[in-house]
Amino acid sequence: MPLELELCPGRWVGGQHPCFIIAEIGQNHQGDLDVAKRMIRTAKMAVEFLHELNVPFFKVGSGDTNNFPYLEKTAKKGRPMVISSGMQSMDTMKQVYKIVKPLNPNFCFLQCTSAYPLQPEDVNLRVISEYQKLFPDIPIGYSGHETGIAISVAAVALGAKVLERHITLDKTWKGSDHSASLEPEELAELVRSVRLVEKAMGSPTKQLLPCEVACNEKLGKSVVAKVKIPEGTILTLDMLTVKVGEPKGCPPEEIFNLVGKKVLVTVEEDDTIMEELVENHGKKIKS
Repeated sequence: MPLELELCPGRWVGGQHPCFIIAEIGQNHQGDLDVAKRMIRTAKMAVEFLHELNVPFFKVGSGDTNNFPYLEKTAKKGRPMVISSGMQSMDTMKQVYKIVKPLNPNFCFLQCTSAYPLQPEDVNLRVISEYQKLFPDIPIGYSGHETGIAISVAAVALGAKVLERHITLDKTWKGSDHSASLEPEELAELVRSVRLVEKAMGSPTKQLLPCEVACNEKLGKSVVAKVKIPEGTILTLDMLTVKVGEPKGCPPEEIFNLVGKKVLVTVEEDDTIMEELVENHGKKIKS
């Protein structure tokens, strides 16, 4: 099972915990170059500043993922880390893992493609599964820049434990990030859909469920006699068929096991083959 980490106080990520959904405000410079430059200068002090603010975790954007000195400095702060992987190769991500892991085991990778808006053919959700294989001891998530919510929901179905989407108040605002962001109503629908899919993932155990009993009683079939079978007859496959029968008897999956066994009483055509009518029922005939 992947490592579980406490990303925020009381909020665990990984394992069987619900997907942690991040709503990122995205690019707030509104295309203003001077504002962008001021933000870049400010970002140089970001790690120390955020550490002093006691933020619960650090987010490493895709543009800084291959900035190894920055990664080391951030990892040494000891706070959980969410690391995006846009524009990076798998070899780079392996290096990132090797750098961060010894310094700070509480981190996760997000599959990400840095394009705004992101086209479906460039999403590559299969990278999530590859990350899960290569880095089984950390949670894996997804940072999406596509339009709509379907792909993000699919990422959760594939096992994403952290889901990041940009949000905006108005997609028509200037800047490519806004068109790839979710408006508040879409974000709410994303959260509802993710929780619904998580519930639907259920259990890997395949069995007859309580909710299926009524349907099984109505539509479930049994092995029945295809012809009249006299007492003492050794059953052959051509004597048997599968139908909805009353009362219910041997289930269809046992039909081959019945072959070669003796009936203890006469069974009329279309009668259900009941367990007590067959000698040594449940025991396979030696070939």
